[in-house]
Amino acid sequence: MAIEDIIPLDILLGNQREDNPLNEIRKKKKKVDKEAMASPIMRIPRMDARVVRDLLDIGIRELYELKGRAAESIFEEVRKLKPQTPEWTLAYLRMAVYFCEEENPEPAKLYPQFWTG
Repeated sequence: MAIEDIIPLDILLGNQREDNPLNEIRKKKKKVDKEAMASPIMRIPRMDARVVRDLLDIGIRELYELKGRAAESIFEEVRKLKPQTPEWTLAYLRMAVYFCEEENPEPAKLYPQFWTG
Protein backbone atom coordinates (compact mmCIF):
# COMPACT_ATOMS: atom_id res chain seq x y z
CA MET A 1 0.00 0.00 0.00
CA ALA A 2 1.46 3.34 -1.04
CA ILE A 3 1.16 6.51 0.97
CA GLU A 4 -0.84 8.04 -1.92
CA ASP A 5 -3.59 5.53 -1.13
CA ILE A 6 -3.89 6.84 2.42
CA ILE A 7 -3.18 10.56 2.08
CA PRO A 8 -3.59 12.27 -1.29
CA LEU A 9 -0.26 13.76 -2.38
CA ASP A 10 -1.74 17.18 -3.08
CA ILE A 11 -2.80 17.47 0.56
CA LEU A 12 0.45 16.02 1.85
CA LEU A 13 2.50 18.48 -0.21
CA GLY A 14 0.21 21.42 0.48
CA ASN A 15 -1.15 21.79 -3.06
CA GLN A 16 -4.77 22.93 -3.07
CA ARG A 17 -7.22 21.63 -5.64
CA GLU A 18 -10.48 23.47 -6.28
CA ASP A 19 -12.58 20.28 -6.22
CA ASN A 20 -11.09 19.05 -2.94
CA PRO A 21 -13.88 18.62 -0.33
CA LEU A 22 -11.37 19.18 2.48
CA ASN A 23 -10.96 22.80 1.37
CA GLU A 24 -14.51 23.53 2.54
CA ILE A 25 -13.87 21.93 5.91
CA ARG A 26 -10.77 24.06 6.45
CA LYS A 27 -12.56 27.26 5.44
CA LYS A 28 -15.43 26.87 7.91
CA LYS A 29 -14.81 28.90 11.02
CA LYS A 30 -16.90 29.10 14.11
CA LYS A 31 -19.14 32.12 13.91
CA VAL A 32 -18.78 34.54 16.79
CA ASP A 33 -21.78 36.53 17.94
CA LYS A 34 -20.02 39.82 18.53
CA GLU A 35 -23.13 41.61 19.78
CA ALA A 36 -23.75 38.95 22.41
CA MET A 37 -20.09 38.89 23.45
CA ALA A 38 -20.07 42.69 23.90
CA SER A 39 -23.33 42.70 25.86
CA PRO A 40 -23.31 43.78 29.53
CA ILE A 41 -25.02 40.46 30.31
CA MET A 42 -21.70 38.73 29.56
CA ARG A 43 -20.39 40.23 32.83
CA ILE A 44 -22.16 37.38 34.58
CA PRO A 45 -19.50 34.75 35.35
CA ARG A 46 -19.75 31.60 33.21
CA MET A 47 -22.62 33.01 31.13
CA ASP A 48 -23.16 31.28 27.81
CA ALA A 49 -23.15 33.53 24.72
CA ARG A 50 -26.03 31.55 23.17
CA VAL A 51 -28.22 32.36 26.17
CA VAL A 52 -27.19 36.02 25.93
CA ARG A 53 -28.21 35.94 22.26
CA ASP A 54 -31.63 34.59 23.29
CA LEU A 55 -32.01 37.41 25.83
CA LEU A 56 -31.05 40.01 23.23
CA ASP A 57 -33.56 38.52 20.81
CA ILE A 58 -36.43 39.02 23.29
CA GLY A 59 -35.33 42.58 24.06
CA ILE A 60 -33.34 42.18 27.29
CA ARG A 61 -30.14 44.17 26.83
CA GLU A 62 -29.06 45.20 30.34
CA LEU A 63 -28.58 43.41 33.65
CA TYR A 64 -31.17 45.52 35.48
CA GLU A 65 -33.85 44.21 33.11
CA LEU A 66 -33.49 40.76 34.70
CA LYS A 67 -34.16 41.99 38.25
CA GLY A 68 -37.49 40.86 39.63
CA ARG A 69 -38.21 38.58 36.68
CA ALA A 70 -38.84 34.86 36.99
CA ALA A 71 -36.38 32.78 34.98
CA GLU A 72 -39.23 30.51 33.92
CA SER A 73 -41.21 33.40 32.39
CA ILE A 74 -38.11 34.59 30.52
CA PHE A 75 -37.58 31.04 29.30
CA GLU A 76 -41.17 30.90 28.03
CA GLU A 77 -40.64 34.17 26.11
CA VAL A 78 -37.53 32.72 24.52
CA ARG A 79 -39.40 29.50 23.69
CA LYS A 80 -42.17 31.46 21.94
CA LEU A 81 -39.57 33.06 19.70
CA LYS A 82 -37.36 29.97 19.35
CA PRO A 83 -39.30 26.75 20.06
CA GLN A 84 -36.16 24.61 19.72
CA THR A 85 -34.47 26.27 22.75
CA PRO A 86 -32.93 23.52 24.93
CA GLU A 87 -33.87 22.99 28.57
CA TRP A 88 -30.35 23.71 29.85
CA THR A 89 -30.94 27.38 29.00
CA LEU A 90 -33.19 27.64 32.06
CA ALA A 91 -30.25 27.00 34.43
CA TYR A 92 -28.34 29.91 32.89
CA LEU A 93 -31.39 32.15 33.17
CA ARG A 94 -31.84 31.27 36.86
CA MET A 95 -28.16 32.02 37.47
CA ALA A 96 -28.45 35.35 35.62
CA VAL A 97 -31.51 36.45 37.61
CA TYR A 98 -29.78 35.47 40.86
CA PHE A 99 -26.65 37.42 39.89
CA CYS A 100 -28.69 40.53 39.13
CA GLU A 101 -30.78 40.40 42.29
CA GLU A 102 -27.99 39.73 44.79
CA GLU A 103 -25.63 42.49 45.85
CA ASN A 104 -22.97 39.96 46.90
CA PRO A 105 -23.74 36.69 45.10
CA GLU A 106 -22.30 33.51 46.54
CA PRO A 107 -19.55 32.15 44.25
CA ALA A 108 -20.94 28.60 44.52
CA LYS A 109 -24.23 29.77 42.99
CA LEU A 110 -22.53 31.26 39.95
CA TYR A 111 -22.33 27.91 38.20
CA PRO A 112 -25.20 26.80 35.92
CA GLN A 113 -24.91 23.28 37.38
CA PHE A 114 -26.09 24.67 40.73
CA TRP A 115 -29.39 25.71 39.13
CA THR A 116 -30.26 22.47 37.34
CA GLY A 117 -33.07 20.33 38.60
